[in-house]
Amino acid sequence: MRIVLLDGFSTDQGDESWPELRALGDLVVHPRTRPAQVLERCAGAQAVLTNKVAISAETMAALPGLRYIGLTSTGTNVVDLAAARDRHIAVTNVPAYSTESVAELVFAMILHFCFRAAEHDAAVKAGRWAQSPDFCFFLAPLRELDGKTLVVVGRGAIGQAVGRIGAAFGMHVVAAAVPGSSSAERVPLFEALPLGDVVTLHCPLTPSTRGMVNREFLAALRDDAILINTSRGPVVDEAALREALAAGKLGGVGLDVLEREPPVASHPLLEPDAPWASRLLVTPHLGWGTREARARLAFEVAANLAAFQAGGRRNRVE
Repeated sequence: MRIVLLDGFSTDQGDESWPELRALGDLVVHPRTRPAQVLERCAGAQAVLTNKVAISAETMAALPGLRYIGLTSTGTNVVDLAAARDRHIAVTNVPAYSTESVAELVFAMILHFCFRAAEHDAAVKAGRWAQSPDFCFFLAPLRELDGKTLVVVGRGAIGQAVGRIGAAFGMHVVAAAVPGSSSAERVPLFEALPLGDVVTLHCPLTPSTRGMVNREFLAALRDDAILINTSRGPVVDEAALREALAAGKLGGVGLDVLEREPPVASHPLLEPDAPWASRLLVTPHLGWGTREARARLAFEVAANLAAFQAGGRRNRVE
């Protein structure tokens, strides 16, 4: 079997040889692939693996030998699933490989706003402590998590892991209803939001959640609340968030995702000298990417393909 991996670098970071995949066929790994290169690189392949490179209906039609598309991710939006179904092309994804990785990043962001450890370190190294008339100094009021309320919007695997960690910190965990979801035993969203010292988003991107964090959502939050988004960028209306930050709303905002990735250089939220800059922490979609999570991902990608070769349906989405 000829196997083509179109964008391996995000997963392997140049230091992974994909031994489990190589055992399954003739593997070609491309670090990155531009849209114009897809057909040439996939020619003759029975299995194509992709993370962010789109596989359209037109691409499938031009690859008559294609029988399998393996996503090296959880999200499936880069593949035309209806076209794959019509052409009897199997599609698999990898759910839950980064659960603990993302959940830990959530608390790295929360603790950043509680203790400002990196900012205090920079101040100490700049001589601020040496010049202090006291044995200590604080750049901002410090906050404990014990006894605070953590509102979790989305109770999938990551949301549940975040709730578990929050409870270990002594937080009161509130599961909030996600727009468009029929899950029971969750507090209605606009009842939950004003309760949160911390509100963290773990919902999928759907028509109901796109732009969910809008002016109304932000107005419902406490003025000093910490808002974290490690789910999908378009869940947040970035213009509304910028307005809220500019108005002094929110004690801190942690974003690991943006609506467009990578962002434009002049992204209005990312002005380094903006008045809200110290209240906004942005990381480059790294929550999924610990070494441990990437190793799990590589193993699962190979296991999915091996199951397909054996006639199984492991992690099939089509």
